[in-house]
Amino acid sequence: ITSASKNTTTLANPTVKKNSMSLNDMGRRLALVIVCCILLSSLRTAAATGKTGRITVYWGQTSSEGSLREACESNLYSTVILSFLTNFGRGKYELNLAGHPWKAVGPHVKYCQSKKILVLLAIGGGIGKYSLASRADAKKVAEHLWNYYLGGKSRDRPFGNAVLDGIDFDIELGSRAHYDDLARHLKAYGDRKGAKKVFVTAAPQCPFPDRMLGEALRTGLFDRVHVQFYNNPVCSYRAGNVAAFKKAWKDWTKSLPNSSVYLGLPAARGASNKGSGYVDPGTLVSKVLPIVQRSNNYGGIMLWSRYFDVKSGYSRRVKKFV
Repeated sequence: ITSASKNTTTLANPTVKKNSMSLNDMGRRLALVIVCCILLSSLRTAAATGKTGRITVYWGQTSSEGSLREACESNLYSTVILSFLTNFGRGKYELNLAGHPWKAVGPHVKYCQSKKILVLLAIGGGIGKYSLASRADAKKVAEHLWNYYLGGKSRDRPFGNAVLDGIDFDIELGSRAHYDDLARHLKAYGDRKGAKKVFVTAAPQCPFPDRMLGEALRTGLFDRVHVQFYNNPVCSYRAGNVAAFKKAWKDWTKSLPNSSVYLGLPAARGASNKGSGYVDPGTLVSKVLPIVQRSNNYGGIMLWSRYFDVKSGYSRRVKKFV
């Protein structure tokens, strides 16, 4: 308002030369104000770009964790991963949802998707029997996943006509061979004309590179990578190990420039082996997130699991900061 009053006074001055100088001066000042505003806006944006608000959670390994619909109704998660297809390869498949009725899961998948929440299926895990014997076997497993869980067709789809959004590789056992082939085949299904996109994600251990999925991740085909910074003291965040944690995070984010990288954490002390990798919410917000959110491809956090998150309230306490 003050500037406008001065402008009016200047314009009323009958001296043309003074008017000209004042207008030029006003223009310079206006330009300076605009530049300052742009800089302030940029600084605010830069400070905010690290926050995504995205939390991925694993669901399906404890019947007392509640239903899939309840997980999505909480509005805490951007992605829910059904766990696990524990057996696959050589023509043998087994889905283990720890007592959750498969028939109910299908409608719940659709409900979650109606809320723009991605629903993926995790293959592998810490128990079960799985491996890929050959490239041909990888192709057959991809075909099974497509027809039973993704956009294909089969009479025996566990979740009926619900179409999952993708597959999460949580490979901890067996051979490391041919997971790169499996990723290629799954992506090829999603690239078909008229087909729904197939998200391909992974959950490697934090020691870099991951001994099971290193070769597969080098394909650059993975949309998201949920790195497990727990059950691995060598790279987990804790007092006295901050430098090692920073290095591991940097190694992962630099090696995956085209993937969103998520910080994987246990949602409670009891969610990991002897509390390994557990970071209390206060420390996560004040010390850990400022480190990981500097990365351009920071995606959010991943939590194991819905059961432990219900008990601890972890995601509710940190969501606005992630």
